[in-house]
Amino acid sequence: MKVNIDIDEEHEGTSITIQTDKWTDELEHLLTLIKKETPKRLFGVDEDQTILLNPKEIDFIYAENRKVYAALQNRRLEIRMKLYEIENMLASQHFMRFSKSVIGNINRIQRFELSFNGNLCVYFTSGNKEYITRKYVTSVKEKLAMGGTDHDN
Repeated sequence: MKVNIDIDEEHEGTSITIQTDKWTDELEHLLTLIKKETPKRLFGVDEDQTILLNPKEIDFIYAENRKVYAALQNRRLEIRMKLYEIENMLASQHFMRFSKSVIGNINRIQRFELSFNGNLCVYFTSGNKEYITRKYVTSVKEKLAMGGTDHDN
């Protein structure tokens, strides 16, 4: 692989161009490294305790009764942020919109089944399940097909 870096004051910001004849695992890994940011942390509230959450351990985040919750393996913790704020914050951490009120961690998906109404029923490695509405099914399937899941990171 050849790498060219052009540092010039005339450039505004940083731009990366990759030229290749085919998509490879090496490019997928390189893209992951480029996109990798400092891991974002969320704070969950459980009664009078504030708990530091690792996004990699969250199955999905959902809004219900004007509050936002994180669904972990066997817990539901309130997050005092707006759903769209969390979605923007976690986009690089493999979270995608599942429905109007749910964003999910596609790296925690174990399997899914097509429902009779066109929605997908998603089963997470923890045993939790959630639904992806028809509007978002295609984009989630495409994201999964691009590289599958990455349980190690």
